[in-house]
Amino acid sequence: MTDVRVLVVDDEALTAEAHAEYVRRLDGFELAGVATSGTEAIRMLRDSAAESPHVTASIDLVLLDFTMPDLHGLDVCRRIRAAGLEIDVIAITAVRDVKTVRQAVSLGVVQYLIKPFTFRAFADKMQGYLAFRHSFDEASGATTQRDIDRGIASLRTPGRETLPTGLAGGTLDRVIALLRTSEGLSASEIAAQLNLSRVTARRYVEHLADSGVVERGARYGTPGRPEVEFRWVSTARS
Repeated sequence: MTDVRVLVVDDEALTAEAHAEYVRRLDGFELAGVATSGTEAIRMLRDSAAESPHVTASIDLVLLDFTMPDLHGLDVCRRIRAAGLEIDVIAITAVRDVKTVRQAVSLGVVQYLIKPFTFRAFADKMQGYLAFRHSFDEASGATTQRDIDRGIASLRTPGRETLPTGLAGGTLDRVIALLRTSEGLSASEIAAQLNLSRVTARRYVEHLADSGVVERGARYGTPGRPEVEFRWVSTARS
């Protein structure tokens, strides 16, 4: 089977390159290009389809950020459908309100991955998509109810737990919200503001740092050993 050709779309250049590198690390996928705006993405998709007249498009899958300065991700999806391009879309965004998620599903978004995330979470979504695609590639002619159910189930079945044992999603969200609005905090300061133990706070910020959405830095200016400070990485904001 040929590799799935992927277009990465994100207005933050560093984030786009990080997601492109994630694609390169996965078997079964090939990076087709990177776009840093919705307008550029539409142009690349149209050009790709025009260059491949005997197939629907030479780009099979779009990894799409929703928060961009020129076009919202939902508008990009609408333009893809209006152009008649049979291309799958996986949303990769921090936008999580119910209305947007429902609109995304109605426009044919096959997977929805909320930032920030780990490579393992990304790989789970992509492998689920690959199983979905292969389940229909292997069929010929009319399909059966079982084939359809199996293909859709590969998209909807939850992947492996994406948080280390002992970490809770609700607490992680609180730590993220605090770091987003700060200039940088130590584990002790996070613990004090969120009523956590210092050890617990450090586990959460270290997890975020290992995921690449928080950076570690040394805080100087006090006697003795410098304290480790954690800062939200700006490219993870969209």
